[in-house]
Amino acid sequence: MALDPAVLVLEDGTRYTGRAYGAIGRTFGEAVFATGMTGYQETLTDPSYAGQIVVMTAPHIGNTGVNDEDPESRRIWVSGYVVRDPSRVVSNFRATRTLDDDLVSNDVVGISGIDTRALTRRLRDAGSMRAGIFSGADAAIDPSEQLSLVKGAAAMLGRNLSAEVSTAESFVVPAVGESIGRLAVLDLGVKTSTLNYLAGRGFDVHVLPQAVTIAEVLALEPVAAFYSNGPGDPGASDQHVELLQGILRADLPFFGICFGNQLFGRALGFGTYKLPFGHRGINQPVLDKATGRVEITSQNHGFAVDAPVEGILESPAGFGRVEVSHFSLNDNVVEGLRALDIPAFSVQYHPEAAAGPHDSNYLFDRFRELVLDRAATGTSTKDSK
Repeated sequence: MALDPAVLVLEDGTRYTGRAYGAIGRTFGEAVFATGMTGYQETLTDPSYAGQIVVMTAPHIGNTGVNDEDPESRRIWVSGYVVRDPSRVVSNFRATRTLDDDLVSNDVVGISGIDTRALTRRLRDAGSMRAGIFSGADAAIDPSEQLSLVKGAAAMLGRNLSAEVSTAESFVVPAVGESIGRLAVLDLGVKTSTLNYLAGRGFDVHVLPQAVTIAEVLALEPVAAFYSNGPGDPGASDQHVELLQGILRADLPFFGICFGNQLFGRALGFGTYKLPFGHRGINQPVLDKATGRVEITSQNHGFAVDAPVEGILESPAGFGRVEVSHFSLNDNVVEGLRALDIPAFSVQYHPEAAAGPHDSNYLFDRFRELVLDRAATGTSTKDSK
């Protein structure tokens, strides 16, 4: 484990001095904090964290090592990694190497030995902001130059990262058991667990690149469509909004999660906005308005849909009546949308949650039931009007 000096610099000039962790050098990104006490390998390999320097609020990270079974995608996506106390030993029978090994092999620059509690409080007070980690020789760069480099880095607002994380070629995950039809999945940063859960519900999962056209989607003759999680600003994804509007007009059942929820909101005609510091971690409480049930959810988002939590809303884009189905009990942020006149719904959180919790896994069953009901009744939007 590296003992080289390292420094974390926030764009407001705040500095934290510690030790290098992972690769040596410099990196830039939006500093955000994640509150999960476990599941760090799933966090690191979640494409939704692309472009971000992730601060772990749990103080002790790395004790269970890493393996080849738990990654959520093909690589680590975080721009940088911040921990207080990296584990000196690995003590899990499933581990094949250390977390430090993976950080180095994926060229992820990190920092350890800093007061992550103080850093988290700073981000809660001032909001997520651009940051840089400088380690080894880069830690000795003049502080004013370091700060200038941080301020020159790309901001998350207005940034489209879908092309960086999406698959380059389409591929299929076959249904487990009897197939109920093809599902068109737009890969905006999809996680392996999501694909496995969808296949486990009987879908032949066709994973499509983010630049796919409506003609290519419809050529698959899918029974439904799905938008995945992903990084970036939903306000910078006009092409994905237009694609989704085409899908909705084609009367295909739709389910979206996380980034997909934000794009569904935009497709319905609502706006989105950047949260001060976002929701990240596996302990976020959400209320299901229909049942009154509180779900503890896994989340990773810095943007949200701008819509009233109460009442039946009229879609500004002409898709009929809509309601907010779920909202955050921490800050009343919209956590789910349900269309009442078309077969479509979404949630802001992650029902696949490979590291847990699994309170929201039922949503995959709800999606399957929606598709089967539509097939059984032959109901269409045109029939219902």
